[in-house]
Amino acid sequence: MAQATALTYKTPAATKSFDRRRHSRVKVNILGRFMREDRLEYPCQVVDMSPGGAAMIAPVAARIGERIIAYIDHIGRVEGQVVREIEGGFAISINAPLRKRDKLANVLTWLANRDVLNLPEDRRHDRFTPKNPLTQIVLPDGRQYQCRIIDLSLSGASLRTDVKPEIGVSIDIGKMRARVVRHTEEGIAVEFANVQNRDLLERHIS
Repeated sequence: MAQATALTYKTPAATKSFDRRRHSRVKVNILGRFMREDRLEYPCQVVDMSPGGAAMIAPVAARIGERIIAYIDHIGRVEGQVVREIEGGFAISINAPLRKRDKLANVLTWLANRDVLNLPEDRRHDRFTPKNPLTQIVLPDGRQYQCRIIDLSLSGASLRTDVKPEIGVSIDIGKMRARVVRHTEEGIAVEFANVQNRDLLERHIS
C-alpha cells in the first residue's frame, strides 16, 4: 500500500498535468487548519484549489511528499501529500475518491460564482431567530465575549456585539466554527465552515 501511494505522488508534474486535464483550478480565499505527520496543527489560507489539489499559505514549511490532513472552511476534511513549495507555503495533491472530488468541484463552482458576484455569504438559506439568542464568541487569541444572535441561517449568522474582529478571521461561536465576512452597525456577520442541520445548529450555537 505504501509503495502504491509513493507511485501516485512520485512525479508532481504528472499529477499537475492530470489535475489540469480533469479540473481547472479556482482562485479562492479560504481559511482552515492543517495537521502535519508529527500531529502538530497550524492555521492556513487556501489561495487556489481544484478537486485534485490545493495551494495554501502557511506559517511553517512542509517537506515534499509529507502527508497532510486539512480542515478547510466550506470544504471540510481533505487529505493529500505535499507536491511542491510555493512562496509562503506549499501545494498538495488531494487524495480522494471520484465521488468526493465531484462534490468538491460543486463547492468550488459555488465559491467561484460567489466571488465573481461579490456576495459576502451564502444567501440560499432562510434566516430565523433561535430560541436562545444569547451566545459567546471566542477569538483566535482566546478572548471570550458575550453576544446576541440577531438572525441565523444554516450557513451563517448576524451577531450583535461591540467586538469586531477583522474580516476573514476565524472565530468560535458556541460550539461552532465560523469566519467573519463583514462588519455591520450592530456587530458582525459570519459564515459557518460547513452548512448545518437546523436542530444541531440551534443546540451548538447558543
